[in-house]
Amino acid sequence: MRPILTLRHYTHDLIVHSHEHAQLVFGLSGALDFEVDGRGSQVVQQSFVVIPSGFHHACGSPNGSRCLVLDVPGDQWLGQSLGDHADASRRLLDNAGRLSLDAGQSQLVEWLANSQVDDPVIAQQGAVLLLASLNNTRPDPVGGRRLPYAALNAHIDQYAAYPLQVADLARVAGLSSARLHARFVAECGQTPMEYIRSRRLHKAMSLLRHSALPIGEIACRVGYSSQSAFAAAVLREFGASPGKLRREAGDK
Repeated sequence: MRPILTLRHYTHDLIVHSHEHAQLVFGLSGALDFEVDGRGSQVVQQSFVVIPSGFHHACGSPNGSRCLVLDVPGDQWLGQSLGDHADASRRLLDNAGRLSLDAGQSQLVEWLANSQVDDPVIAQQGAVLLLASLNNTRPDPVGGRRLPYAALNAHIDQYAAYPLQVADLARVAGLSSARLHARFVAECGQTPMEYIRSRRLHKAMSLLRHSALPIGEIACRVGYSSQSAFAAAVLREFGASPGKLRREAGDK
């Protein structure tokens, strides 16, 4: 039997497939580009995507992302495990789309991501609790102009070694700093500074894995004057030190 809950790291390698079970993918860090049933979306913190059973889907993350994935065992499991919540969960799992999490749901996802999800009891009970908490979740409204992420990302990448402020990105987006902050929180579940930090660290991870640059040089290239501060930031973001990430890349 496949695990119910798993932590997964997505990369620029495109995944294109379908499977005979429903799946929920919750964003933890980074941004995962997703297309289900011909509709595109992006999974970031405080959001998730529903992939109904049998639906063709594709996903990839040019700069890397980390997600919690719930693979639903099947309809019989839903009935046995969810009880009165099962019908609402079936309705949720039958409709492809991206949805947002409220503060309580986000805390539950983070707690599970930091738990021993390879323990069958924790995975089983955690999946039941998570599905039950999503009963009243509604799909995000479609339409409306999104932030110009390509331009923002290009600006962050170009000036990654230098101090960056919210006002810098606001100028790129053509918005006030306050409006940019509100839009980032609404669309990404992150503040602009959190987005900048995550973007820099994913750039650093790519350099650690695909270049021979010294770790101190990589730290400078992504805006860290202190190698120890850089190492602490990488550990918080990816759960491993820069040296370990480099060694893991060399082992592949």
